[in-house]
Amino acid sequence: MNDTKGPKGAGVHRSTALPMALGVVAAGCFATSFVLNRQMSVAGGSWLWTASLRYLFMLPPLVLIVWIRGGLPGVVRSLRARPWSWLGWSTVGFGLFYAPMTWASRAGAGWLLAATWQLVIVAGILIGGRVPRRTLAVSLLIVAGVALAQTQNAHGMDAGTVARVVVPVLVAAVAYPLGNRRLLGRDGLDGVQRTLAMTVGSLPLWVVLAGTAGVRVGAPGRDQVVQCLIVALVSGVVATTLFFRATDLVRDRPAALGAVEATQAAEVPFTLAGEALVTGISAPAPTGWTGLALIVGGLCLHALHPSRDQDPAPATAWASATPTRPEVPAPRPPSTRTP
Repeated sequence: MNDTKGPKGAGVHRSTALPMALGVVAAGCFATSFVLNRQMSVAGGSWLWTASLRYLFMLPPLVLIVWIRGGLPGVVRSLRARPWSWLGWSTVGFGLFYAPMTWASRAGAGWLLAATWQLVIVAGILIGGRVPRRTLAVSLLIVAGVALAQTQNAHGMDAGTVARVVVPVLVAAVAYPLGNRRLLGRDGLDGVQRTLAMTVGSLPLWVVLAGTAGVRVGAPGRDQVVQCLIVALVSGVVATTLFFRATDLVRDRPAALGAVEATQAAEVPFTLAGEALVTGISAPAPTGWTGLALIVGGLCLHALHPSRDQDPAPATAWASATPTRPEVPAPRPPSTRTP
């Protein structure tokens, strides 16, 4: 696809459509973790098993997928060349993201976690450095919609419960984009390869958590194992690889990258729908529907009118820790890259 054809900006809009679509599909898959993690917590499952089993279960299918695609040697080379980089930033991007999220699921419903998690949109933008004002404004509109959509649910919750949800999710909302961006494009790995490399890099943490869970509460129950397997496959493998694929497609365009990250706001309506089916929560009030409309409207603005970001991303604080440009192959047009 040639972004220079057609009216000014039209090619940019078309080239952003696929990453945005992938981001929305990923958000729907990510929502399963909010719903099932809360269900496991209510059923008495240990958050230590919930966190560790997801990534332990992710490893075999990811290895198989990357091997079939012929990308396993590249992952191995990168892990051998930069073991401490993968260990550190994977622990941040996956470990400090998912462990706090599962811990928080003990204190609040999935909708509260999904709503608070949308602060990742603003966190990603701030971490990324200079971003057009319009992108920041639209992202803040989405966050406002999330807050409005969840106002009715927050009534009656004590401050301690809210804090036990908000604080760990705030940590996760900063850690996930930080770890992701520090490893974005590392050694030319694509989204699926990067998901595998980060899973391997974060394994020491999950082994420690699993060992701790075994000592403290014993083996996980059958239902928790099955639900963790579902989360691992749907949210861990499918959603993560789709989202990383989407960010790979726009990694040199900061406004489009912010727009793709904003698609995670779709997790809120997906989580509401999932909890309605699984736990029977009540439908949103008029204010809730208004908030959902703001979320959808913000996503449409991001998709239809991404800022003019044809120029490569400027040097930023997070980019300074990544390899120099010669280590990363020049991105090919989205239509020619491996799905």
